[in-house]
Amino acid sequence: MTRTAIAALCVLTLIAVIVGVDVLFLRHRFWARLWVNIGVVAVFAVAYLRFVKRH
Repeated sequence: MTRTAIAALCVLTLIAVIVGVDVLFLRHRFWARLWVNIGVVAVFAVAYLRFVKRH
């Protein structure tokens, strides 16, 4: 896979995880949703930088 395809797959997976967690668990809790979404994005960013973006 090319680097662009891997990045697009990571972004699509990130969106699916965020929407899934929001809808299933945190629908009516604004602040919990915000912090969980920030955490999910941080975990995906670290994983992307660690495993995909190797020099």
